[in-house]
Amino acid sequence: MSGTDELRVNGLSDEDVKIVTLARSARARTGAAEGAAVRDTDGRTYAAATVALPSLRLTALQAAVAAAVSSGAQGLEAAAVVTTAGAVDAGSVAAVRDLTPGAVILLADASGTVLETLPAGTP
Repeated sequence: MSGTDELRVNGLSDEDVKIVTLARSARARTGAAEGAAVRDTDGRTYAAATVALPSLRLTALQAAVAAAVSSGAQGLEAAAVVTTAGAVDAGSVAAVRDLTPGAVILLADASGTVLETLPAGTP
């Protein structure tokens, strides 16, 4: 069974599987600690990895939200974070909630297995 098939078995929609896959890809491509992806209310997706520059620090999810906002997104449907940290950083959750309090946030491990779903409005 492939990773994508395993994600579907866990009950995720195809669109949620897509953002988890994009988040995994962003993390793998850059070697960053985290990868994230968001889907806006128009169905467009944005992926990013952790930004750790001397003058700029963003979690992967903050970077993905920033990419969406800078591209004109008015809201988010869902977000996914792939990390080995075991939790979504509070600043990351806040970035999503600032734009759309009702967006679901998926937390996945490095293999793409969703460990937790933070429902709408969860701080």
